[in-house]
Amino acid sequence: MGLKRVDYDRTQHAGYAKGRRLLPSSRRTWLRAFREHAGPRRIATVLDVGSGTGRFTPALADEFGADVIGVEPSARMREVAHVESSHPLVSYVPGHAADLPLDDASADLALMFLVWHHVPDRPAAARELARVLAPGSRLLLATTLSDRLKDLLLYRYFPRTREIDAEVFPSLDETVAVFAEAGFAHAGLTEVHHRSADSLAEYAGRQRMRALSVYEHLTDEEYRDGLAALEADAVAETKPHPVESECDLLAFTRT
Repeated sequence: MGLKRVDYDRTQHAGYAKGRRLLPSSRRTWLRAFREHAGPRRIATVLDVGSGTGRFTPALADEFGADVIGVEPSARMREVAHVESSHPLVSYVPGHAADLPLDDASADLALMFLVWHHVPDRPAAARELARVLAPGSRLLLATTLSDRLKDLLLYRYFPRTREIDAEVFPSLDETVAVFAEAGFAHAGLTEVHHRSADSLAEYAGRQRMRALSVYEHLTDEEYRDGLAALEADAVAETKPHPVESECDLLAFTRT
């Protein structure tokens, strides 16, 4: 298929914060999962790689009482983050997964939340994460895995997004192998169930913002048709029905 890379400075940044905003219940679910898999090490510095508009960055600071560095290559996304989610323990800096602006062994925990599929050189990124993480610290990777695709509502209205995800995302074995080569031990895999929207109408409103990168790979007709079907079902919804989703969370220990 030869999918193009998504340029967040050109698209996505404008509606991303609103379109991908976490429900309070979903944020609590994810933070609980992060805490459970962060390991026993005392955490003073957290690295949020691909922090985007700061969806989790301030919440990580509150959860762990730690300094959090959000590393984001898109200048536009960092601009939104400064406005949307300022916090005294949080800083946002330019950089990317294969070139992190941190000293060796200076971070006690790293998070990559739905970022891994955007990384062009994954082995280089794994090595760089191994460099900046202290021995015994954890990397948490929330991602879709091509061999563990979920029954997402998105796939029902935009069917080709499932095909795109199967191409874009690596498998579990491929992901574990990349990190093992860089010096990480696979410490766990859990499926996190969280709420995407409190109703189909709310879910449809989020999709109107086109804040999912997978939409960049659809034709305008595919997007319009899927959105029209979704909105029709949302109008017909007489009782709000929450939209629940699942996502895999992998934990790796820096050996």
